[in-house]
Amino acid sequence: MSKQKLELTWIGKDKRPKLEPRILLEDPDKSYHAKHRVSDDDLFDNRLIFGDNLLALKALEQEFAGQVKCVFIDPPYNTGSAFAHYDDGLEHSIWLGLIRDRLELIKRLLSDDGSLWITIDDNEAHYLKVICDEVFGRANFLCDIAWEKRYSPPPDTKDFGYVHDHILVYRKTAAFRRNLLPLTEDQSGRYKNPDNDPRGPWKAMDYTCRYNADERPNLFYPIQQPNTGEEIWPKRTRVWAMSREVHEKNEREGRIWWGAKGTNSVPALKNFFSEINQGMMPMSLWKHTLAGHNQDAAKEMLSLYGHDVFSTPKPERLLQTVLHIATLPGDLVLDSFAGSGTTGAVAHKMGRRWIMVELGEHCHTHVIPRLQKVINGEDKGGITESVNWQGGGGFRYFKLAPSLIVNDHWGNPVINPEYNPAQLAEALAKLEGFTYAPSETRWWQHGHSSEHDFLFITTQNLSADQLQALSDEVGSEQSLLVCCAAFRGVTTAQASQRWPNLTLKKIPKMVLARCEWGHDDYSLNVANLPMAQPESLPATSAKQRRTAGPTLDLFGDAKEGDA
Repeated sequence: MSKQKLELTWIGKDKRPKLEPRILLEDPDKSYHAKHRVSDDDLFDNRLIFGDNLLALKALEQEFAGQVKCVFIDPPYNTGSAFAHYDDGLEHSIWLGLIRDRLELIKRLLSDDGSLWITIDDNEAHYLKVICDEVFGRANFLCDIAWEKRYSPPPDTKDFGYVHDHILVYRKTAAFRRNLLPLTEDQSGRYKNPDNDPRGPWKAMDYTCRYNADERPNLFYPIQQPNTGEEIWPKRTRVWAMSREVHEKNEREGRIWWGAKGTNSVPALKNFFSEINQGMMPMSLWKHTLAGHNQDAAKEMLSLYGHDVFSTPKPERLLQTVLHIATLPGDLVLDSFAGSGTTGAVAHKMGRRWIMVELGEHCHTHVIPRLQKVINGEDKGGITESVNWQGGGGFRYFKLAPSLIVNDHWGNPVINPEYNPAQLAEALAKLEGFTYAPSETRWWQHGHSSEHDFLFITTQNLSADQLQALSDEVGSEQSLLVCCAAFRGVTTAQASQRWPNLTLKKIPKMVLARCEWGHDDYSLNVANLPMAQPESLPATSAKQRRTAGPTLDLFGDAKEGDA
């Protein structure tokens, strides 16, 4: 019987936005760093991005693809509730499509050993599971964790007392390795040392196993009680847990416990604390005693802001538990639904690098002040005491650049006049798949895609003499993509024959069909969704773009060369 691939279908599933890969503009006045180093491990290059999170994920793709170790997101749950900071009542199919678009970008950002953690409730959890299976593959599903967000049912409960959220966990590939959680005081306290064994505290373990004598005849044998001389047999229904050879080794090493008086008729194995992994395997049920609960989060908000500002914040202990399992110090953590900024605050205190994205104005009124308190060592709540956080480090604040292409007074697409030459060069480099890296010695080198392939961007009209000079300087061992307003005295076909080391493209028509220009909001908010647009031209490959023939200029006339 062949296996059927389960897929979720919804209206508009096949439609995907043609996202513009915006550049990020730093605002130094909103960036923040500690006045002095607290330790050599202080991290300063964290990023807080203000803007639509789908566009922000696209903006991060070129630089951070394959580098993010852990993504934690707490998206709007689509419950129909009117939350203060999210319009959380999206029509079901729209919510599915917008989540899917984000998951596909997140997958590209994750490292091969990275993982994705999503909090969600029952309203969309099972649909979200199927979407994640499609994007990440069912084999990469790790766990559906039940997090006890409340330790008592809501007072207005009518049917079931709903006290948990889901945390869906996916890995990118089989390279993912989870870490153990620290043992709790209760767990480590179970190890005692009643006989003053020099190897330290230990815990008595069962000396038998679940097999019977017929299944494991080699484990059904007598052992001698050392102090009474009695011959001890296991039950036929539950034999010894180790062979004779291993038992004799345990005897020689003093690993068998016969009770405080040494006269017990049933042995136990001494399991030394010093010899175990000293960690706890993560399980699928997270009690509030492990990962906190909503009341913890509410108290943290009150201590930070003095009033209740978020309806559904997550407690710092929840993020601490996730990051313990999924990351190590120095790893990069991403949260594209920053909300109150808990992910960044916890990652910062735990020595992880972080990127957060938030569109709401609370990015400025709440997230930035919270992070400043963390950096200044003034945040005494959450996990601060448990990790001995003393402050330090910093972050850089970025906003998404405006759309590169806008319409002029006559409705014609033109380069956005808000862009300065450096920003234009960076934006076109990103669109063409080049790394923006202006050379200090080569005036024509604004970026590179390899050691021998470079990019030059200018808003000038270039003459044939200027192109000849460029070609001579680039040389035959290198290639240069020239993006200019126009070129004179030669057609595109003539140029490719005359200067084989140059590829010529005209701004802005080289990019007009690439993206949805001027679309600034892909947020999970029905009110902000765009009207349906006519079908756009099919996307072309990078190679096709580099060798494209005649194209329409800004006024619709088909031309080559001179514009």
